[in-house]
Amino acid sequence: MIKQDILENQVKNIFLGIGSNLGNRIINIEKAKSHLLENGINFISVSNYYETPSWPDPKKPKFYNIVLKVTCEQRPLELLNLCKIIETKLGRKKSSKNSPRVCDIDLIDFGGLILNKELKLPHTRMHKRNFVLFPLFEIEKDWFHPIKKTNIKKLILSLSNKDIRSIKKI
Repeated sequence: MIKQDILENQVKNIFLGIGSNLGNRIINIEKAKSHLLENGINFISVSNYYETPSWPDPKKPKFYNIVLKVTCEQRPLELLNLCKIIETKLGRKKSSKNSPRVCDIDLIDFGGLILNKELKLPHTRMHKRNFVLFPLFEIEKDWFHPIKKTNIKKLILSLSNKDIRSIKKI
């Protein structure tokens, strides 16, 4: 019984991605970070900002993205719900998939946990996204994908040349 309590209370490295492509993108992301801090999310590392074309329609406004390495007391679904509340507070509206948005907060990885129900962890498309992989690599060079059993360097090298060339550190 004691062993399980010790395991449950161990600090898990959690990775969150924050992006914005409407309004003042940097201020939107900074406000999201403030709301996370106010809700007991502790930052270990924060990546630089990265700019990428909007996907799937590069004619839409470009995105700024960062990745945070954090710890928290919340369970995965509680953290996801907190992220959704913060997105709404910052002005995110329900809209079609991949449409421009003020703020998008994604759970990328929750301590290597693999979930496949209402919340899928690690994030199902993160291994294909330059705006996740590059900032994640910046703050966690040894990160390992728990399902693909692949390190982040190999994931980055598996991106297309277009994806590698289209990302810019700010």
